[in-house]
Amino acid sequence: MQVLLLLIFFMLYLIIVSENIAIMVLVIIDAHLHSPTYFLLVNLSFVDTWLSSVTTPKMITDFVRENKTTSFGGCMCQVLFVHFAGGGEMVLLVVMAYDHYVAICKPLHYSTIMNLQKCIGLVATSWTIGFVHAMSQMVVIMRLPFCGPREIDSFFCDVSLIIKLACIDSYNLGVLMNADSGLLAITCFIVLLIPYTYILLAVRQSSKTGASRALSTCTAHITVVVLFFGPCIFIYVWPLSITWVDKFLVVFYSVFTPLLNPAIYNLTNKEIKNAIKRFRSYYMHSNGDM
Repeated sequence: MQVLLLLIFFMLYLIIVSENIAIMVLVIIDAHLHSPTYFLLVNLSFVDTWLSSVTTPKMITDFVRENKTTSFGGCMCQVLFVHFAGGGEMVLLVVMAYDHYVAICKPLHYSTIMNLQKCIGLVATSWTIGFVHAMSQMVVIMRLPFCGPREIDSFFCDVSLIIKLACIDSYNLGVLMNADSGLLAITCFIVLLIPYTYILLAVRQSSKTGASRALSTCTAHITVVVLFFGPCIFIYVWPLSITWVDKFLVVFYSVFTPLLNPAIYNLTNKEIKNAIKRFRSYYMHSNGDM
């Protein structure tokens, strides 16, 4: 069974890395995609690749190891980078929602509002908030005394699991740390609802053609938001405390969400589809000349 899981997750990880890198390369080399929307999409693909790479390779190697151990430093690094990437992605999804709002509700002012300097500033803000969130977690857990059992019943190290190993009454601290992550998740989710409320109101007043185009533009992003925030809310805001459910949510959060995001954008985005066709025709034409 573990060999089968190794093969499955190894293939999934290769797909995650290859498809996210493919989107990044496609946006960089195709001049038609040099716009704020795709600049943000490149950042999302990068964060997804990073988030999956922090946890999945270790999980894959553990399938073939009898002694499934990790160093204290390795465990702390997982916590740092998971919350860094995860917190950054939450804010980045809010920025992408704002981008859609400006594109649909203020199309004539889009190029002025979403200029390159502002996009870089918004992305830098998402990274900064992710880093501050991760460090707020690290400052607490690095000071905890560990003297008892050192076994974590999960696929990678997370704050709530590490706190349970501390030689103190960790219940209140665990609630506080979950509240820290939960507050970021809920705040970003509520802020996300604001631009989409304005978009829906604008769509109701627009023509049928414009409404269908606007909704198709937002469908991919809304799906990505649900896939990302769903597990986060159940892990940090409303924990179920059922071991197999927690493990499933952890795998979904770190493997299936980065796997599905590029597929969702490729299936619903006409510009991405057209860019893939242009790349294929250029590649085939180049081979034909050779």
